[in-house]
Amino acid sequence: MKRNSLFSSCICLLWLLTAVVLQAVDSAKGKYAHMLFNELFEDYSNALRPVEDTDKVLNVTLQITLSQIKDMDERNQILTAYLWIRQSWYDAYLKWDKDKYDGLDSIRIPSNLVWRPDIVLYNKADDDFSEPVNTNVVLRYDGKITWDAPAITKSSCVVDVSYFPFDSQQCNLTFGSWTYNGNQVDIINSLDSGDLSDFIEDVEWEIHGMPAIKNVVTYGCCSEPYPDVTFTLILKRKSSFYIFNLLLPCILISFLAPLGFYLPADSGEKVSLGVTVLLALTVFQLMVAEIMPPSENVPLIGKYYIATMTMITASTALTIIIMNVHHCGSEAKPVPQWARVIILDYMSKIFFVYDVGENCTSPQRKKEHKLEMDDRCQRRHKEKRSHLSSRNDDCDLKEKLNGNLNKSCGIHGENVREAGYCSCYKILIKNIEYIANCVRDHKANRAKGMEWKKVAKVMDRFFMWIFFIMVFFMSMLIIGKAA
Repeated sequence: MKRNSLFSSCICLLWLLTAVVLQAVDSAKGKYAHMLFNELFEDYSNALRPVEDTDKVLNVTLQITLSQIKDMDERNQILTAYLWIRQSWYDAYLKWDKDKYDGLDSIRIPSNLVWRPDIVLYNKADDDFSEPVNTNVVLRYDGKITWDAPAITKSSCVVDVSYFPFDSQQCNLTFGSWTYNGNQVDIINSLDSGDLSDFIEDVEWEIHGMPAIKNVVTYGCCSEPYPDVTFTLILKRKSSFYIFNLLLPCILISFLAPLGFYLPADSGEKVSLGVTVLLALTVFQLMVAEIMPPSENVPLIGKYYIATMTMITASTALTIIIMNVHHCGSEAKPVPQWARVIILDYMSKIFFVYDVGENCTSPQRKKEHKLEMDDRCQRRHKEKRSHLSSRNDDCDLKEKLNGNLNKSCGIHGENVREAGYCSCYKILIKNIEYIANCVRDHKANRAKGMEWKKVAKVMDRFFMWIFFIMVFFMSMLIIGKAA
């Protein structure tokens, strides 16, 4: 027991001694840091470039770390990004021998106490021209100064929306000295590209790289060269949001337009459907126009909307024309022979269009099919034969009535009272001829109207499939752009 208590006391004493030594060392370092600070900045000026020879170039190493993309305003063409900007250079007047200061090799001081390069973002698009954030700098014994400063930058970016929402953008961030030329301050890339190791993934954009290129530009105002470093941010848009909210609804709505040709002409909703679909697409077109910049390049989805709206406008116009054909009455001319052959004989079979009122599922379809075969062979002579038969029937009826009239008049010709019967027969013949002509005209007009209705129905089916194919290929084209 005595040994254990003695051992515990020794350990506690050792820990206490270590803490006292560390505190003494820290106090010693703090003492030397204050002494060093006072000696370094006694005659120091942060207004002049810290070089011993004014003809010597001061090299500034620049490194950009992209932390987050805060916003990409396509309409105003402004990129808002959160950056970490690291600059490092050597100050010829801030050096010391670390052995004289108990091995103190670095100190951290406010950045406004030392000279700083006036490196700014050339393509800045912000109204705020405030000073950089006054974070501390790390000062080493060999005069190297490292300054890490966070910044939220708004830079101008030329946005090309030709393939929206499957587009890629390239935004430049150009950094350079505002007053020092290349003979005074030279900028060196720390890395071949921006640092993306700490990038926070964005919900709308994918980062495909951030290469850095050094440029030396001579402006018209000055003969000296001005170096700058341009970081190109390569962005790829995530199109899932726009596909499900803008593209798919438009595709589904556009497939409703051909169905307007399938509606019965007597329903009164054919034109209303086309106008409703056109208004719906107009709303989506306005939504796209609100987020796009006013440029000459029409986005891909905008072209799709315009093409679909043009197609729906054409389908509505064709629907109106076909409805006029459908409602052709007895005053209309007969169906031309070429339309009878092409539309009624061939196209009606291709698109499975039957006569008005005909039921293709009727149990008497076989008998009707046989009659149709006979009618198909005799279609061209039907009208002539019906006309001749009608005339023959009228002649037979007229001969019978005339025979009866002559017989009656011959038998009773001498009787004056019987003379009235002859005139009654003549009036009866005229009435029967009038009724027969009316029935014949009614059948002819009805057959003419039925033929025009069938022509309209065939044309409806024809344009329905044509527009279905057009919508399908247009949808496949825009989906293929996404692949």
